[in-house]
Amino acid sequence: MALVREKDGKRLHVESPLMGESLVSNEFIGNLDIAPQEKLYPDVPVVKIGGQSICDRGAKALPAILKEIVSNRADHKILITTGGGTRSRHIYTIGLEMGMPTGVIAKFGSMVSEQNALMIATLLSPWGGVKISHSDIVKLPAYFAEGIIPVMHGMPPYDYFAIKPKVGRIPIHRTDVGLVILADLIGSTTVLFIKDENGLYTDDPKKNPDAEFIAEIGAKDLLEKNQDDLVIERPCLDIIQNSEVIEKVQIINGMVPGNITKALNGEHVGTFIYKQ
Repeated sequence: MALVREKDGKRLHVESPLMGESLVSNEFIGNLDIAPQEKLYPDVPVVKIGGQSICDRGAKALPAILKEIVSNRADHKILITTGGGTRSRHIYTIGLEMGMPTGVIAKFGSMVSEQNALMIATLLSPWGGVKISHSDIVKLPAYFAEGIIPVMHGMPPYDYFAIKPKVGRIPIHRTDVGLVILADLIGSTTVLFIKDENGLYTDDPKKNPDAEFIAEIGAKDLLEKNQDDLVIERPCLDIIQNSEVIEKVQIINGMVPGNITKALNGEHVGTFIYKQ
């Protein structure tokens, strides 16, 4: 690219479409000609093991789920993320009672999610489980070449810079959002939330036995329904809808043997939420 000096000679620019732009103009950003987003690792399924739904159940749930994941490692390069679960709810409560800002509360959540990542990586260590950091994403090809199952905590790295919600101070970008952001980053074609429910319902089925199961729905339609309760964090829907590379995510019941294998192979065993 050519170098361009301003008329007064004081500033030197690299000539480009963004030269001299403030990057806040809606019209400019909307008309900017950019290349399609690259799918860096489309063949890598990203899988979130729920914190409250799975990790907190301990020996009643984790061993069987991890065994099924290990049984698929020959056919799939799997990247695992983890939720925070009940312990994150507990520390959120204490933080709110003590007047902590959103950024500190988000940092609390990261620490709990990281504990679960360490636990799962340790349980998987006989089969190549290794806990990795967010900055290790660029090393995925090397990990998979060595037969490693990478495990990463799911809380997105906003931490102290977490965005305050309109109401309250609980961070809205938590571990579900972390999975969807990760999927958008690497261009994964398989995005799985492993929980203890069959998928999305019209209400929380644990509280309302009359809640109806939703097998598939568009992210835009689900946003417009404005349900009081969702099986995944609400900002996930905006990310899916705005993504250039995510086609759909699936929420599955990992407590049902075989569901993880079927979902990794592309089968519909839970709820699909797709980009419209």
